[in-house]
Amino acid sequence: MTIETSKRSDAIRAVLLFTVRNWSAEKRLVAILVASIVAATLADILVPLFAGRLIDAVATAGGTAGADRNAAFSEAWPAVAVMAGLGLAYVLLRHVAWACVVPLTLAIMSRVADRAFARVQHFSTDWHANAFSGSIVRQITRGMWSLDTLHDTLLLALLPSLVVLVGTVGLLAWHWPIMGVVMAVGSIAYVVMTVLLSTRYIAPASRISNRLDTRVGGVLADALACNAVVKAFGAEERETERLRAAVSDWRGKTRITWMRHTWSGTLQAAILWAVRLAVTGAALLLWWNGKASPGDVTYVLTTYFVVHGYLRDIGMHVNNLQRAVNEAEELVALMAVEPQVADRPGARPLVVTKGEIRFEAVDFHYGRHATPLYTGFDVTIDAGTRVGLVGHSGSGKTTFVKLVQRLYDVTGGAIRIDGQDIAAVRQASLRAGIAIVPQEPILFHRSLAENIAYGRPGATAAQIEDAARLASAHDFIAGLPEGYETMVGERGVKLSGGERQRVALARAFLADAPILVLDEATSSLDSESEAMIQAASERLMEGRTALVIAHRLSTVARLDRILVFERGRIVEDGPPDVLMRRPNGHFRRLAERQAGGMLAAE
Repeated sequence: MTIETSKRSDAIRAVLLFTVRNWSAEKRLVAILVASIVAATLADILVPLFAGRLIDAVATAGGTAGADRNAAFSEAWPAVAVMAGLGLAYVLLRHVAWACVVPLTLAIMSRVADRAFARVQHFSTDWHANAFSGSIVRQITRGMWSLDTLHDTLLLALLPSLVVLVGTVGLLAWHWPIMGVVMAVGSIAYVVMTVLLSTRYIAPASRISNRLDTRVGGVLADALACNAVVKAFGAEERETERLRAAVSDWRGKTRITWMRHTWSGTLQAAILWAVRLAVTGAALLLWWNGKASPGDVTYVLTTYFVVHGYLRDIGMHVNNLQRAVNEAEELVALMAVEPQVADRPGARPLVVTKGEIRFEAVDFHYGRHATPLYTGFDVTIDAGTRVGLVGHSGSGKTTFVKLVQRLYDVTGGAIRIDGQDIAAVRQASLRAGIAIVPQEPILFHRSLAENIAYGRPGATAAQIEDAARLASAHDFIAGLPEGYETMVGERGVKLSGGERQRVALARAFLADAPILVLDEATSSLDSESEAMIQAASERLMEGRTALVIAHRLSTVARLDRILVFERGRIVEDGPPDVLMRRPNGHFRRLAERQAGGMLAAE
């Protein structure tokens, strides 16, 4: 077995196991569905048997009249009645089966979508940084809908087909062993050929075209999410060309996939005709040798026509199954990924009483980096202290904040908040105790009220307004036509940078967390917005342990303490005025390089 074949087999096995595991949560519906479809199929395959008896009764009477004809009618009528009963049973039982598959599929699709989304939400920051959001959305939605195809194919198509094949071969072999052999050999040859064509011929091409379909979704999402940049550089045509290239690749590979389906269907049709001729010839020989009556021949041929219909559809069903497997395998693989940062068994909620943060001999390196960023890193930040984190890009200050939030796990040592190891507490409670105002605030395409209340969903309108006032955001919000119900657009695109920043500050005010992280972002704002945000930030830091990632050093002059980072080490630590007086000090040199910095102000 080649590596590629092994991978295909593993993918099919993984998808089918995933599907069956989901059925286990809906045992009652699955049991009713299976029982109904099996019973309906058995009723369907018994109809030809009674059709044959009807023909024998009619043939016995021939063209005679009188008592013989009445006797024949008496024998024919019960066969018609049984056929009618079997037909009614088939219709009712089939309806029950199809009625069961609707709630079954909807329940499982809903649950899978919920779990997949929840799982992706809990993946690490690093995972999301390397993932394409548009592609992930496509994997989840396409995988959801593949479950609909899988259920219909496995439960409503292949299961009854299997029952038909086993049942008819058994009935025919019971009457005429040679007929059972012909039907069995022909059916098995057709099914094996269909499976091989689907898994070895169509599936590899289908997998490639699905991967390119995912890429098309990613290209679309990327360009639409960054539409402002596209417009800024007049690059609409360039992005259209990029999509056109992706679609061209997809079209070429998809054409191969669809043509393979076409050739497969042609070969399957040829095999079915060969089986039909073999069964017809065998029935004719049985009649010629006196081993079958006209009714028996009718029974055999009618039975084959039933089997032929199921066999013909098996080719389509197997192809649909393979397509559904291809579409589901990315979702199944996604569900198999373990969260990189997970709560430990028995993790307890974090209880923040003061807000002290302590790094104890912390070692840390990013997964793909050979050199650690932190080695034996120690620092304590007292509760209620306002601390500025400064340093060159890549010096370790942003990583410091990410480790406090436990967006990554340390590789050695521990980080404690009020003496509690953050690796041993629930992540939700840890992050609920930390309010973040990022450098580039990201807002949901929801109302301003919903965005402000995101960290405190149960907040009242009055509380939301109070937070907005503290963040100097109320005036501009009140001036909007829809006020707090104004939709802000994707990522807050309808608002200016200063307005987004004030909404983010309002969100932090309302969260009222004991620990605050400010990724200072006033350098690109106008003077008025900068002054308003600076004043709001000062109010927000009162009474909290505040970590301020400083980009403009003039904004940290009023903080209690400065930590100067360089290559994962703290090279200076102290009040800003003390650090500024150190000749050739790191902080002083950084300030001198910024025009209008603290030294000039001094």
